[in-house]
Amino acid sequence: MKAVIVRTIGSFEYIDTPVPQPAQGEVLVHVAVAGLCRTDIKLIDVGHRDLTLPRIPAEEVVGNVTALGSGVDPAWLNKRVYVYPGTSCGTCRPCRQGAGNLCRSMQIMGFHRDGGFAEYACAPVDSLIEIPNACDFDLAVTAEPLSCCLNALELAQLKAAERLGIWGGGPAGAFLSRAALAMRASPTIFEPNPHRRNMLEAEEQVQPDHPFDVAVVAVGSTEAYHEALAHLAPRGRLVLFSGLSPTETLQSVDFNALHYHEQTLVGAYGCSYRHGEQALDWISSGKVKVDDLISHRMPLSQLNEAIKLVRNQQCMKILLYPES
Repeated sequence: MKAVIVRTIGSFEYIDTPVPQPAQGEVLVHVAVAGLCRTDIKLIDVGHRDLTLPRIPAEEVVGNVTALGSGVDPAWLNKRVYVYPGTSCGTCRPCRQGAGNLCRSMQIMGFHRDGGFAEYACAPVDSLIEIPNACDFDLAVTAEPLSCCLNALELAQLKAAERLGIWGGGPAGAFLSRAALAMRASPTIFEPNPHRRNMLEAEEQVQPDHPFDVAVVAVGSTEAYHEALAHLAPRGRLVLFSGLSPTETLQSVDFNALHYHEQTLVGAYGCSYRHGEQALDWISSGKVKVDDLISHRMPLSQLNEAIKLVRNQQCMKILLYPES
């Protein structure tokens, strides 16, 4: 099969490699489509805390189950599935609290085990979520980024009618906005790039001129974090959704202001299995519209061109299709 593999940080190869065989408790998924996200690019360029090499990247994966490892219920064969990218122990304190994404034993597709930039990928059966028949693969694959946004808004305790400020108008910012609308909140996106703003015509975009109940920073920028903090209302909640590069730190946070205004900072990293179920339900039911956020559909062999589009902010969501 054809696959993209990262052997050393800073580069990747497009190779022929044997089709993997599912181990006990795993299935073999014939990948229909994989989504490209900035985390994949970060993984290739500078590595990642959770990365082990060599590795086939991609944690946004959907496809058909074509083979079963031992111990797997035969009913999974030929199912259309979204692969929740993580596996957790289910018994540690974070898992018991519903935060499987923080499990110390977490194994992530595309980081600890091979992901979906390939024709086939193995996945634990416990990570599968069946895709409703009425939901296209192209829509279902966006469940992973939407799941991460649902986790962020859950941690923010966003309520109906609250004002949400979103810094960053890329795919994550757009998914955050759509999810907030589904929750009957009032989102506003702030995006300095005019090309990105044109791709977000359906979203409300203004200059920040009033405080927000919740602010989410969906871009790795210290400037965005400082601006979001400056526009946080009393008892407002700031969600640290996007990480910063190792060379950047957030300086000069006014902790007295947080104290006197009873404001909250909360981190948000990834998502749990239940967020995947919720995201897939909201997408398949039409509660969250995602089709217009897919800007490019490209073969996997054009990954380099796709990465350039992301780096130059000339796209929204890019979908990649494996080739035989």
